[in-house]
Amino acid sequence: MKIAQLSGSSRANVGKKDAKLTRNSGQVPCVLYGSGEQTHFSVKIIDIERLIYSPEVYQFELNIDGKVAKAVVRELQQHPVKGNIQHVDFLQLEDNRPVKVALPVRITGSAKGVMSGGKLMQAYRNLRVVGLPSVIPDAITLDVTNLKIGRSIRVGQVQVPGVTILDPHSSVVVSVRMARGAVKPADDDDDEEVSEEVTDETESTEE
Repeated sequence: MKIAQLSGSSRANVGKKDAKLTRNSGQVPCVLYGSGEQTHFSVKIIDIERLIYSPEVYQFELNIDGKVAKAVVRELQQHPVKGNIQHVDFLQLEDNRPVKVALPVRITGSAKGVMSGGKLMQAYRNLRVVGLPSVIPDAITLDVTNLKIGRSIRVGQVQVPGVTILDPHSSVVVSVRMARGAVKPADDDDDEEVSEEVTDETESTEE
């Protein structure tokens, strides 16, 4: 995972009134847990927004009043109407303790099926994985170059060294569907067809 540094200040009071005052001062209330005790702190909203509203998945180096801890975002609370960040829960990382994260799925290559007029469909934008922090990559990259019309890449075919993918192995991550006007090459007749039910899966969301 990519590493991002974030500085924060301890919070002495943790009630709703204090949280509101914290937000009004341009800060976001946060909590760090996972080491046996909770640390309540706040960070500048401008600092956390540029990292949260990003396609990347970060491992954070939190500097809270000079004390540094490694962590990942476990839960994010947003305003139901405005959408701005209201609160962030961080899970402290330990080198020997597996962690669950949702990794972005990135597509590379030009699918043969698309070159024949088919349509590339990506059902999963993220895949949930579990592994040690030191081996979890920045993203999962899938090469679709050899995908012909009617073919797909399923979760069970995705291999990421050192980590376990938690999504259903039979689920389709990316596929090439027949589109109007597409011409399926003769040598594709024996290709496995992807059912409408599978290829219409909605995007997965982070746990």
